[in-house]
Amino acid sequence: MSKNKKVDEYISQSKDFAKPILKHLRELIHVACPQVVETIKWGHPHFEYKGPLCNMAAFNKHCAFGFWKAALMKEAVLLKEKNVEAMSHSGKLKSLLDLPKNNIIIARVKEAVLLNE
Repeated sequence: MSKNKKVDEYISQSKDFAKPILKHLRELIHVACPQVVETIKWGHPHFEYKGPLCNMAAFNKHCAFGFWKAALMKEAVLLKEKNVEAMSHSGKLKSLLDLPKNNIIIARVKEAVLLNE
């Protein structure tokens, strides 16, 4: 797993509630795509594989996690129906309990990888 020290710093400087969420998402992204490259863009972590893949961010009271090509993903219609914000395709994440199940996150990352291929 190739980790970017700037992403480590971003996570360590995030609010305490956000750290486990960001760490968990990061781990699952690497499980789904071991070749992923981490970077910081627009002030928060982005993950790339043959182009932009997904991103995550921590705010004062919630975290966000989203996909660059979300409009092309299978669940795009569902996301629009839920009125989910563009930055976060999983809604406002305030704890690990707010995350979809691990297998769902991994499947979504793999779908995003396929879109980039």
